[in-house]
Amino acid sequence: MDGTDKRINDDMAAYWMPFTPNKDFKTNPRMLESADGIYYTTTDGRQVIDGSSGLWCCALGHNHPKVVEAIRKQAGELDYATAFQFGHPKAFELANMLKDTMPGDLDHIFFTNSGSESVDTALKIALGYHRLRGEGQRTRLIGRLHGYHGVGFGGISVGGMVNNRKFFGAQLPGVDHLAFPYSADMRYSKGQPEDGAAYADSLEEIISLHDASTIAAVIVEPVAGSAGVFVPPKGYLERLREITQKHGILLIFDEVITAFGRLGYATAAERFGVVPDLITTAKALNNGSVPMGAVAVRKGIYDTYMDETKGGIELFHGYTYSAHPLAVAAAIASQKAYREEGVYEHVRATEGYFEAVVHSLGEAESITDVRNLGFMSALTFAQIDGKVGSRSGKIFQRAFENGLKVRMSGDHIAIAPPLVTSKSDIDNIGEIMRKTISEVG
Repeated sequence: MDGTDKRINDDMAAYWMPFTPNKDFKTNPRMLESADGIYYTTTDGRQVIDGSSGLWCCALGHNHPKVVEAIRKQAGELDYATAFQFGHPKAFELANMLKDTMPGDLDHIFFTNSGSESVDTALKIALGYHRLRGEGQRTRLIGRLHGYHGVGFGGISVGGMVNNRKFFGAQLPGVDHLAFPYSADMRYSKGQPEDGAAYADSLEEIISLHDASTIAAVIVEPVAGSAGVFVPPKGYLERLREITQKHGILLIFDEVITAFGRLGYATAAERFGVVPDLITTAKALNNGSVPMGAVAVRKGIYDTYMDETKGGIELFHGYTYSAHPLAVAAAIASQKAYREEGVYEHVRATEGYFEAVVHSLGEAESITDVRNLGFMSALTFAQIDGKVGSRSGKIFQRAFENGLKVRMSGDHIAIAPPLVTSKSDIDNIGEIMRKTISEVG
């Protein structure tokens, strides 16, 4: 390491970066200085296509003028208001807007500041609901292998990604995990795999072990995002809903990634025609511009809290920054833009083109699988010398050098551009990926 590299590393040492190999990054940093539309600009002046929508967040692209103006205006009017015992009008306006986008009777909205907080909130609401109904023995929570539900202790407990769990000792007690609904014969599926609904029957096996009367909730991502974009087989989510309803178990959809257009609808629940009991959201809620999340809750659950709590606070839970005025303003502007600019319709009209481009990349010998739905996709790369992330890591770095930012997770490279991405932009993404794959080999 020469003197320049050492100085850069020293200057960067104070910031302990999340989900990042800090030593490696600080030796060869990838620095983003500004952004506009679907492009980032790096500190060395290069334009890079944002092929991962920030982190699944920036559905409208970066610096959307209506979102920027809403934040700027709000900062000059009301910079902060506590949500404990006080409110501000736009929080109620946004809750009503979101209610109208949710399926079925998910009519009530609880505001958080991230997907992790949304998950922990939903789990707590589920546990409290059963207790209020006189079924306080329902404390068991069921997640799924390879599930990602944020980094709170609740989220890593129900989550099924080993590296998020193994360093942190005991997690929540009474948690079990469903089988992962994917097998080798589903490789290269376009959209939902045809067969695999029977994977949902692993819930019946768990119920037979623990007894339904002890289980509070099941939480799944409708499409598994962080694990590498794994799409549910046809009939799988429907079967989960059927089993949970039969046994009085709440079903939580973690839609932190899929909500607000990623699949061409306001929710994956709408796309798949399956109504869960709670939906967790964040990310694209306000285009990723200010930290924010929200949990949508069915009417019967909310009514139970209101009816069975005899005076005072119904739910002893919340956050200092719940319904933060700047976040709310950005969310209102984002939700209006999705509707007024036909963003969801654009995804539905363009996803077939995106699918074709992504699957054309799968012809490369180094790729072992391609998966997609809506504006979500992933390529799985063969390992080099049996090491996880060996080839995908090279693809990730070389793609950035070639002008495309993608998302790496193990051997998988996810491509999930902003929802406003055009066909010509998709062509550019395909060309850069094809060049990158060829160069890495």
